[in-house]
Amino acid sequence: MKTMCFVTVLIAVSCFTNNAYSAKQVEVLKRDGQQNEIPLLENRFRIDSQIDEITLLFFRKAGTPAVILVRPDGSKYFAPDSVKDPNIEWFDELNYDLVTIKKPTPGPWQVIGSILPDSRIVVLGEVSLQAESLPSVLFRGESVKVTGRVLNDGEPINANLFKDVVSLHVDFVSTNNESFANFGAGIQEVAEFKDDGRGFDERPKDGVFTGEFKLDFPAGEWTPELYIATPLLQRRIIQKALIIHEPPFEFDIALAKEDFDDHILAITIDANIVKPETVIIQGKIYYPNNEEQMFTIDAMANVSRQLTIKNYDWGRYSVELSVFGTNINDREFMATLPTYKFEIERPIEAVPEIDPATIITPDEMIKSDPDEGKMTTSTIISLIVGCNIFILLVGWLLIRIFVQKKSIKFNVRLPFLKKKKASEDDVTDSEKNQVGKNGSKSDKSGEILNLSMTDD
Repeated sequence: MKTMCFVTVLIAVSCFTNNAYSAKQVEVLKRDGQQNEIPLLENRFRIDSQIDEITLLFFRKAGTPAVILVRPDGSKYFAPDSVKDPNIEWFDELNYDLVTIKKPTPGPWQVIGSILPDSRIVVLGEVSLQAESLPSVLFRGESVKVTGRVLNDGEPINANLFKDVVSLHVDFVSTNNESFANFGAGIQEVAEFKDDGRGFDERPKDGVFTGEFKLDFPAGEWTPELYIATPLLQRRIIQKALIIHEPPFEFDIALAKEDFDDHILAITIDANIVKPETVIIQGKIYYPNNEEQMFTIDAMANVSRQLTIKNYDWGRYSVELSVFGTNINDREFMATLPTYKFEIERPIEAVPEIDPATIITPDEMIKSDPDEGKMTTSTIISLIVGCNIFILLVGWLLIRIFVQKKSIKFNVRLPFLKKKKASEDDVTDSEKNQVGKNGSKSDKSGEILNLSMTDD
């Protein structure tokens, strides 16, 4: 049993010998019920002798090697070798191969590689890009929605895998008008959209590229350009130049005069661009103490709005603002305005004034008391020496008492104590002499006590 495998071959027929063949070819390609598509059997396809140039698009698994083309005579085309052949162009991308062959060999061809199973042949006719014109009134910070379509002979391209390699790009090119601030700004690459159903794209693989981008570049006169660019084809739409205005909102801050007052941010709306009665403002306030506060200002008829900001003393304040409303052309808009910032400087403490008459200059000080500096220096030196001696003495005492365990004796001799002690010593010596002579001791009355013992 033969296995069924499909190959995506994107065929761009650039030359037919007659219209009859072209009609016949298209009729053959309708066999599967879809215009300009046909499945192939066993990775094979046929090139007729009437085709002068053919473009083949093979979708394969991401990261797999490039496919190999086998010609009717059995010879092969490889991606690296094909660069040397002037009749073939080969774009080897991550998940597909795009091959253009001039004067291809007629007959059955075969492709070898990791081809995806949902591949098809697509015959491209007149490929075109359609996109909605951008609004005529725009301003910086506004978010804009854009829609584009890639068509084949006026019909959407039904090959899903083909849409994977096509992206819609949006650029803004400066007109270099000296009257505007964007003079010399060059090209602003704004956005790139895919038909994958992600982001702002509404439905995947429907042939419609839907996206949203923000006008976050300088105001001025710009030319919008929308294009698709692949190795297979390039289509570009250049729209009429338009003017992107500055945000139609002006700010004026009235700072609090007293500590208990609030700051007032006045917002003025330009009625020449937007309708004030439709404008709703919301955002967030960032205070110096890191506190955050959400706010919303409802729509009203007058062109002025006021936002109350708490007074948290000195520091930096930031206000983020988003606006919603309708412009003068009755088109609803959404925009993010630049962050408004203001700063309260830190107060400087007042220093009491000094009477110049009381200020004594260094020269006057030296003249009034020339020795004062010297006396002060000598006093400081004496204090330092005295303190050092005291510290050494205390240290010696602590070492002797607690480390060496020695007591401290103070031997102080006074003159009157010395005489008294000498007289006491004399008396003691005389008494000793008396006792030594007769063995008796006299009392204080002068009587001699006989302390000798009798023979009895």
